[in-house]
Amino acid sequence: MKKFLLEMLECPLCHHELTWQIDVETEAEVEQAEATCVDCKATYPVTDGIGIFLTPDLPRNDLWEQVDSQLAAYLKAHPEEVKKLMDTPVESLSPTDQHFRALVLDERGDYGEARKVEQLANQNIYTMEYNRCWDSQVDHVVDQLSAVDGPIVDLASGRCYLVEQLASRLGCQVVATDFSPSVLRRDRAYFNFLGLDHLVSFLAFDARKTPFKDGVVKNMTTNLGLPNIEDPGDLVSELDRVIGGTFLAISHFFPVDDDVNRTLIEQAGVEAFVYKGSLLQHFSSSGGDVKLENVCIAHALPTPESEIIEGARADGLPVGPTELEWCTVRFEGKA
Repeated sequence: MKKFLLEMLECPLCHHELTWQIDVETEAEVEQAEATCVDCKATYPVTDGIGIFLTPDLPRNDLWEQVDSQLAAYLKAHPEEVKKLMDTPVESLSPTDQHFRALVLDERGDYGEARKVEQLANQNIYTMEYNRCWDSQVDHVVDQLSAVDGPIVDLASGRCYLVEQLASRLGCQVVATDFSPSVLRRDRAYFNFLGLDHLVSFLAFDARKTPFKDGVVKNMTTNLGLPNIEDPGDLVSELDRVIGGTFLAISHFFPVDDDVNRTLIEQAGVEAFVYKGSLLQHFSSSGGDVKLENVCIAHALPTPESEIIEGARADGLPVGPTELEWCTVRFEGKA
């Protein structure tokens, strides 16, 4: 965790100041520490360079840890499938099995080969239009932030695709955040491999209760992260509290009359941010300014099933063909 964050952080529970006991540090980084709230006395550790500001009051499921653990457990129980997945020439694997091979390589720390296989998989897992629209949004966000002079906070970073693009192309400080410490541990090792670890900080927190002081975040981004925030509740109000500048959210929207995909969307509880009207209503209700930029339409298909791991797919949505409206949501907070 970079030291500049110390002045930006407060207790996510009661929003009071923190006192710091720093045990291991370098010139720019806090490696091991503990922050204590001066009011409610809640404590938050920094472990292996990752600041962990999770609060006990909000239920959450660490889907990254669940998926990784389930995949690891399945492959451990089926060594013959691991052998087939890893020994088959990569060009002969189905796109989804290429995707799973990349995950195994990533778990083993073979990040270079994992990236090559993942890029190959994505060419065929998604439609050409889907990939083109996604790349266009990333390029748009990078371009919009090309002149920023402060850190960029990325929300719900996951495996940090957008964080990597921002750090490598802009050479600026980026804060990768997620409520999963397990995925952030992977991300830190990955950025060390890339040689970009000097540009990236890592914070674990729930987007519904962030550890930032009012208005201190001047630039915030997310790459398809909004629908991954379960039971968003007052999420937009919290974002409006901490953002003293601009939030750029790469998003895509399902058609409201798409009954084939609606059932799964509602079961997953993610409808708040996968429908355009609902997202605009949530952000407009905060009183901040919201608009859609760089809009494009892409035909999307269900990701194909694995030929090795029965019934497995790369993505749960869509479950039927649909037309996705891609855009970058620009939100200017009141703070």
